[in-house]
Amino acid sequence: MYKKLTSMLLLLMSALGLQAKVATYVWVGWEENTTEQSLKRDFKAWKRHGIVGVCVNCGMDTRKIAIASKVARQLGLEYHAWIPTMLQGGLDPSWYTVNRLGQSAFDHPAYVDYYKTLDPRNPDVRKYLVQKFGEIARLPHVDYIQLDYIRYADVILARGLWDKYGLTMNGEYAAADYCYCDDCVNAFKTKTGIDIRKVTDPSKIKEWAQFRCDAVTDLVNEIAAAVHQEGKKISADVFPGPRSYATWMVRQEWDKWNLDAVFPMNYNDFYMEPAAWVGKVTAEEVQSVAAKGTPVYSGLFICRDWRNKESVVDPENSGLLPSEIGAAVKGSMEAGAAGICLFTPYSMTEEHWKALDEAIK
Repeated sequence: MYKKLTSMLLLLMSALGLQAKVATYVWVGWEENTTEQSLKRDFKAWKRHGIVGVCVNCGMDTRKIAIASKVARQLGLEYHAWIPTMLQGGLDPSWYTVNRLGQSAFDHPAYVDYYKTLDPRNPDVRKYLVQKFGEIARLPHVDYIQLDYIRYADVILARGLWDKYGLTMNGEYAAADYCYCDDCVNAFKTKTGIDIRKVTDPSKIKEWAQFRCDAVTDLVNEIAAAVHQEGKKISADVFPGPRSYATWMVRQEWDKWNLDAVFPMNYNDFYMEPAAWVGKVTAEEVQSVAAKGTPVYSGLFICRDWRNKESVVDPENSGLLPSEIGAAVKGSMEAGAAGICLFTPYSMTEEHWKALDEAIK
C-alpha cells in the first residue's frame, strides 16, 4: 500500500511540474579564467541538476564577489560569499599565531606555505575581519557570508593525510599547536594561573584546549553579530562532528556558534572511512545543533578521476565515486540534513551528475 501511495504521489507531483529535491549547493573558486559569462554558463548548468545555491571563493575581492553574486541573483540562486577567514597573507606579522616551538605562522606555516593563520584573540585581527565582512555583507546580492578556515591549524591531521606529510600523529603536533604568543600565554595565565609554556605536555591541560576553542567561538559570534546587523546571514564550512573531530583537531566548537547554516566537510576519504560514514557523522552534526534549529548541509568530496581511484594515494585527489553518491546523499538526508554541498562541481563527471539526479529526486 505504501509503495502504491508513493507512486501515486510522484505521478501527481510530476503532473504538477513538481519534483522532490534535496537542497544542493556547490563550493567553487574564482579561477584565473573565470568571467561573468563563464559563471552564467556554469551556474545555469548546475541549476539544471537541482543546485539551489553557490558558495564562491573570491577571497575578499569585493569586485569579484559583486559580479558572482549578481549572476547568482539573476539566476535565482542563493549566494554565499565563501571566504578563507583565518588564512590571510601579507598582514602585520604580529597578527599571526605562534606555535609551541615559538615559530610564527607568518614565516613558519605548518604543513603548507599558505597555512598562515591569524590569531583569533588578537584585537587588531578581530577588528580587521569584522570590518571586512561587514563591507562584503553590504554588497546587495550577497545572501550569506560563509566562513572558511575559521579555526586554528590542524593540531592533528585527518588520518588519511598522515602519509602525505610523512607524519605519525599519535598526539598533538607541536609545530602546528597554536597559539603560544605572549598575549595568549599571559591571558591564559591570568585566567587559570597556569603558565602553559612551563607545562611538559600542554595537550593534557583541558583548560588550555578550551581556551583556544573559546577564542574561535568568540570571534565567530562577533563576526556573526556584524553580519546580522547588515541584514544578511552567516554560514560556515567546518570539520565534522564537532565532538568526534572538529573540537580536538582544529579547536572548532561550532555547535556554540551563532550561525544561520552550517556546512560540515564530511569528506570520508580523509578519515579513511566508507561512504556510509557520511550518514553516521551527519547524525551527530544534526543533533549537535538541534536545539538551535540550525540547518546542516552535508559537504561531499567528489573524486574526479574516479575510474583510477584505487591508484590515488592523496585523499585530496580522491572522493566519492558515482556509485557512492546515492549512499552519501541518502545517509545525510536520513540523518536529518537540510541538504548537501558538493566539492566541487568541476569534479563531477557525467556519471556523477546522473547519480546525483537520481539521488536527490
